[in-house]
Amino acid sequence: MIKTMQLAVSKCHSQSLFSFVFSAFLILAAYFPSVLGAVPEPKEIIGFTPGEDYRLASWSQVVDYFKALDAASDRVLFREIGKTTLGAPFVYAIISSPQNLNRLDYYRQINAKLADPRSIKSPAEAEKLVKAGRSIVLITCGIHSTEVGSYLSSMLIAYELASSEDQEIKSILENSIILLVPSLNPDGVDIVKNWYDRTYGTQWEGTDPPELYHKYVGHDNNRDWYAFTQAETRLTVDFIHNVWHPQVVHDIHQQGTSGARLFLPPYMEPVEPNVPKQIVEGYSELGSYIANEMRKAKYYGITTNTTYDAWTPARAYSHYHGGVRILSETASARLASPITIQFKDLRGGVGGLDTKKESVKFGPVWQGGTWRLSDITNYMTTAARYLMMHLAENREKWLRRFLEIGQNETRNRGDGELQALFLPMPPNEPGSFLSGRERLQNLVSILKRGGVELRYVTDFNRTKGREGYLIDMRQPYASFARAMLLPIKYPDLRDETGHPIPPYDVTAHTLSLLMGLQVEEIKNKPSYKAKAEPKTSLASQKCPIQERTAIYRSEIPSMDEGWTRWLFSQAGPLAACGSMITSIRNNVIRDGRFSPLDTQKLKTIIFPDQSSGQIFNGYGAGLMPPELTGGIGKEGAAQLRKFVEQGGRLVFLNRSSDFAIERLNLPVTDVTDGLPRPDFYIPGSILSIEIGLPGFDKNKQIAWFENGPAFEFTGSQTENTFRVIARYPKDQDKILLSGWALGLDKLAGRAAIMELSVGRGKIILFGFRPQYRGQSLATLPIFIDAINGFGN
Repeated sequence: MIKTMQLAVSKCHSQSLFSFVFSAFLILAAYFPSVLGAVPEPKEIIGFTPGEDYRLASWSQVVDYFKALDAASDRVLFREIGKTTLGAPFVYAIISSPQNLNRLDYYRQINAKLADPRSIKSPAEAEKLVKAGRSIVLITCGIHSTEVGSYLSSMLIAYELASSEDQEIKSILENSIILLVPSLNPDGVDIVKNWYDRTYGTQWEGTDPPELYHKYVGHDNNRDWYAFTQAETRLTVDFIHNVWHPQVVHDIHQQGTSGARLFLPPYMEPVEPNVPKQIVEGYSELGSYIANEMRKAKYYGITTNTTYDAWTPARAYSHYHGGVRILSETASARLASPITIQFKDLRGGVGGLDTKKESVKFGPVWQGGTWRLSDITNYMTTAARYLMMHLAENREKWLRRFLEIGQNETRNRGDGELQALFLPMPPNEPGSFLSGRERLQNLVSILKRGGVELRYVTDFNRTKGREGYLIDMRQPYASFARAMLLPIKYPDLRDETGHPIPPYDVTAHTLSLLMGLQVEEIKNKPSYKAKAEPKTSLASQKCPIQERTAIYRSEIPSMDEGWTRWLFSQAGPLAACGSMITSIRNNVIRDGRFSPLDTQKLKTIIFPDQSSGQIFNGYGAGLMPPELTGGIGKEGAAQLRKFVEQGGRLVFLNRSSDFAIERLNLPVTDVTDGLPRPDFYIPGSILSIEIGLPGFDKNKQIAWFENGPAFEFTGSQTENTFRVIARYPKDQDKILLSGWALGLDKLAGRAAIMELSVGRGKIILFGFRPQYRGQSLATLPIFIDAINGFGN
């Protein structure tokens, strides 16, 4: 009761007197029964049962509910571990039996030893730890904020664990420690709720908000689990993953409306080769168990081994840290609004998914009908319960599997095996933007956050004065280091017609290449001397941008635009340039209002990766409120052309280059346009390019290529001035560095970056994303050069 009163009083600081009294009344009303042992249901705190049609909770309501559980239940501990990008509390709950919660440090220490068995002295000690330990289960919700069932289900899961006297729940609590994150993106909870409430009852009810639901990266916040660029990722890794080392991470998502009702692992091929075999065994066993139990319980439309793969570490931190990731994807409604789906409108999917026919991968068949938010939360909470039951019933098996992964990673390597990786220190480049040493320190900080142990050494392999970082493979997270540092080859997967089977995301994730750094594989015992690690700033302190620059921001949200803004945020590598950067919208471009923004005249406009149609047309009439419809249009295109002719500069990235070619009447052709997929397909790979500018080693440059253009000049050189700034090697065998690529002969010798003179200004076309997801530090210098006009 005292904790309840403290909770009520704490709200007074941020609320009016009326709000305080009303909130305190609600809390006291909810908790008064707790004196007699009752635990509040969610509706007692937030005013409705999660899953009700047309009702979404705010983030403050979710936080209040978890605080209420902490106050009322001896099974729940509430933790705030930091602030989100927009300053909201980032929280999680620890749920277990009261006896386990009283010994948390004890169980955490056991799990740490199992994760890193180098400190275990004997098999007998290992067996003792396995028998004494508890399964650690991390349940993460709400990373994609339009998938609203997930964060709402967190309250239902927590309530059942905190209140139920069911023997299965008691077994879960006794044998497991549950770590429950109500949302990995709290800012998006309110962005989506506010938009839903605003449009409720209108023709736009249930649409996605016209802004990124994470300030910078939107949906790509679930592509950040190895680069750790965002605040929410870092908090989760630093204070949950790396502290608790969970055996299983249950990542609760939603998918489209017209496919399967629920996806569960096993994942479809391919599996990233650095994922331990025990992880594959674990997610196959657990996903199949949940699916089979739910089918027995008359849940329909469940698929396994389709749609989603286990390739990229960008979505699966746990797969390289001893833990199985169970991705569940439940079919969506229209946010909180019900939908009706006819059986004839159900669709199949990648991996042989046919939603109208029962098979080994799918069933029982769902016949269609009304699909509600309560169906979503029901599927989610049921899957979570079966997952926790399996972990509780097979506690020792899961802990032994976890220990085995650690033992295999830390074992001594035999002759011919990879013994170590060496990251040589690049030469000193005083005054350069994002020098090799800065990029190396950035990579080192990422590896350290991922638990990788590095040693700074000199006189490496008897080469006097040769310095760098050595990574011994005999350590718990060697697989993470290998995945980050070594090039990868994605298998050439085709369907029966010869068309490539698309990966779920991208095919390459080699951070060393993306950062332009060397890595050496060491297969013999290395020699070296230890040396103190040098200190290097992780970001250039001086802004390299010379003139006022704007980033185009469409009303249709673009993740690449968000990533570009992030570069100039306080956390980004170009933070020193924040005051030089602004956003520019469609209406400003259409009106031609390019002149003074603040006190300096605008010189450059960056168009991030976005389709030509989205830039030109924007939202069509009726798809959004009138003030959000329309794009640049003919008027805006004419104004942009005029802007350049008068001395301005336009920089187009990846597919936005199509807009420049089509709408600004450039004498350029995209040589990849219209090529069929069997002939040309590069769905996210790292390619080699040759840059013909001073200061760049033309044989050591990369481009992140993801279904982008490549350029050929088609005009008259007597009428147009152009330069090829970068091109792909003429030898197609030298183009692909990491990932998967079909049709490299179409790129060989073609332009990757082209500059055209238009009047007194310049238009620069990139056939790739030089600032890809904040990771491609190797190409940030050429991006900056383009913004500055390549020295012209």
